[in-house]
Amino acid sequence: MSGHSSKPTVGALPDTTVESPFVPAVLTWLVWSLFAASVAVLVARVRIDGAWEIPGVIAVDGLTVLLWVVVTFFSGIVHSYSRRYMAGSTHETRFFCNVFGFTAAVMGLVAADHIALFALLWLAMGLVMANLIGTVDGWRQARAAARVARRYFLASSALLGVALTALWWTTGATSISGIVAAADGLGGPVWLVGVAALVLAAMIQSALVPFHGWLLSSMTAPTPASALMHAGFVNAGGILLTRFAPVVTVDATLMLAIVVVGATSALLGKLLKTVQADSKTELGCSTVGQMGFMIMQAGLGFFGAAVTHLVLHGFYKAYHFLSAGGQVEHTAPAEEGTGAPSLAGTAIVLATGVAGGVLFAALTGKGTSLDSGLLLVLFVALTTLHAAHSAVTQTDLSKRARYGAVPLVFIPAITVYALVYEAISAVLSGLPVVAAPTQLSAVHALVAVVFLVVYVAIELGVHERSQRLYVTLVNASQPASGTVLTATEEYNEY
Repeated sequence: MSGHSSKPTVGALPDTTVESPFVPAVLTWLVWSLFAASVAVLVARVRIDGAWEIPGVIAVDGLTVLLWVVVTFFSGIVHSYSRRYMAGSTHETRFFCNVFGFTAAVMGLVAADHIALFALLWLAMGLVMANLIGTVDGWRQARAAARVARRYFLASSALLGVALTALWWTTGATSISGIVAAADGLGGPVWLVGVAALVLAAMIQSALVPFHGWLLSSMTAPTPASALMHAGFVNAGGILLTRFAPVVTVDATLMLAIVVVGATSALLGKLLKTVQADSKTELGCSTVGQMGFMIMQAGLGFFGAAVTHLVLHGFYKAYHFLSAGGQVEHTAPAEEGTGAPSLAGTAIVLATGVAGGVLFAALTGKGTSLDSGLLLVLFVALTTLHAAHSAVTQTDLSKRARYGAVPLVFIPAITVYALVYEAISAVLSGLPVVAAPTQLSAVHALVAVVFLVVYVAIELGVHERSQRLYVTLVNASQPASGTVLTATEEYNEY
């Protein structure tokens, strides 16, 4: 005997004979087939120039085929994972139909050119995701979470409808390509209403502060649904801004406002993460911050960087959500890390961060001119610095091993990131705007300084000294009251 006694379960174990596995098996096979087909289409699109479209209805470009590959891959992973996760659940078939329906809606969305089709698929994507959040219809917290999400998604769809109507009214075009082609002549109050509604719709869908409530209230969703949500759904804001990039870049003040919005959410998401007690909510707050970074990159004019960010973040977050159950098992209260690094360790961390930024600039050419590329390089350096600091302070290896491994691990990682960025930018090269760096202003400098100071303060733990700030952050990250689980029995979904 191993010495391990069996542990009691909450509620009855699932009965694997409740439903036939036929539908899940077929849909899993179908989504992996779509992935293989998407890879083939991506290769063909890179090699074959020209317009792939049904004029005014559907347009297949580099962004379309790239996202087809990414979405079908994540969906395939979720389908395969869910074959066991949902086995025996009375909601199994409906869950798989919703996941596949979500995949189809996103694939249609990124190919849609007619604004009515785009708006309809945007709405469908949100409603299907709300259904996934409320998969367990006998669980009142899950139903409440679905209602919260549905309200947010309906608001996002309404704002998108306002935006598309305003842009149609201004340009007379009923297709995205037509609106984009007329972007140079845009301006005035109707355009302003339209573009403001467009940005707000993106903020809601990507759960940026102050619209992060729906995301933090969705923790009752099945874990694979959460993985699909954080790896795919929240990226819709960045996709929306990228698709309408020529419309958004018309005005430098608007772009600066998007930078401020993104930077605020990036910092607040990082702060909210520090006061979470469970791994899934911590991952949710991390998503809020990462979506802030993505929107900030779009505001700086680097839409290729925003798409790169959403792709890589999708891989990162899908892995962490699907492995979230193992975090409780692998983390012990005694594991507090190794504490603050020594002077030599601090020097190595700083040098690695600076080297990461310089290497990214050298490989991509960004930050070599006096424009917003400098801020993009700064954020890359900060990200490298944060990752290096975490590795030094939260690893059980000896000091010599930790300090030696930091540059050996993170310099190649930045090289890979830069190469992925260049590759994705090349795939997106047919889009009207992939990179449109803006000239730096005094406000840009102020935003950069404030961001840097607050970021460093968070890294140093300065915020932990204020009890009032702690309470404020805890309150700001509370889910809707109806979605909170307050008793052990409420975790039983069967």
